[in-house]
Amino acid sequence: MTTTNAATKKLKVAWGITGAGDKIEEFIQIMKQVKKEYENTIDIQVFISKAGETVLKYYNLEKEVKQAFSKYMVEMNPNSPFLAAWMQMHKYEFLLIAPATSNTVAKIACGIGDTMLTNAAIMSLKAFTPVYVVPVDFEEKTLYTRLPNGKEMKLRIRKEDADNVRKLEQMDGMNVLASPNKIPAVFKEWFGQ
Repeated sequence: MTTTNAATKKLKVAWGITGAGDKIEEFIQIMKQVKKEYENTIDIQVFISKAGETVLKYYNLEKEVKQAFSKYMVEMNPNSPFLAAWMQMHKYEFLLIAPATSNTVAKIACGIGDTMLTNAAIMSLKAFTPVYVVPVDFEEKTLYTRLPNGKEMKLRIRKEDADNVRKLEQMDGMNVLASPNKIPAVFKEWFGQ
């Protein structure tokens, strides 16, 4: 899709993190690997929802993300940082929201842009900027997730949550990924290697 070489300015990708704890460590490790693989051509900038910041602190991962990525910005309100405008102005190649909570997915599916990341997703789509979302509640089922203390928690992914993911899949410009391990293929499609 987009190409670059070492003599050109790095292309930018906006990575949004919401308040989902399930597989959060896996998401971070994959994004660190992607950053390393494309470090000469891409600048991955991190945008954290308020809930995402809380989850990163709860899992003791905030410092790791801050150290691994040069730009780390936390939501103050739906327009601060002004990610929605930057997406509309095509300052980023695409927006990746990974992980995306069921709350974030539902809001985007219904066109509600009352958070930094939902606003940025909706404005991106309006401006023909691609959006990639990795929902933690991809399909209806029961699952077990691991808490920071090592204990497992049983969770139900409701039909309503899975239905909202299906709504996202029908949106023009929206790309829904089934799991974190699908992320590297997006970067390969866009940037080669």
